[in-house]
Amino acid sequence: MSTDARNEFDVIYNARIDKIRQAAAAAIRQLAELRSATMTQEALDIEVARIAQQNLQRYGCDLIVDRTAEGIARFLIKVQSTGRRYDLIESFFHQGASA
Repeated sequence: MSTDARNEFDVIYNARIDKIRQAAAAAIRQLAELRSATMTQEALDIEVARIAQQNLQRYGCDLIVDRTAEGIARFLIKVQSTGRRYDLIESFFHQGASA
């Protein structure tokens, strides 16, 4: 791959990652609103599915709820094409622009 082609690929890749980060930020804001709401597990699952569809699925990502034995819910982004999962906050906000 030539240097120009590689640079173009990097620009496209970084632009896609930035869009996913923005979508993740919107998802986090919406999920934060759910924290204060008292709702059933079924209602939470419906809201998570709605938030995923609204914000992430157009970028080839799903929103996964990983529940620990203690009942704590972690939200992960799953990339549909690779199956890889990323912690919503750590992966998409702490890595910075070099992700």
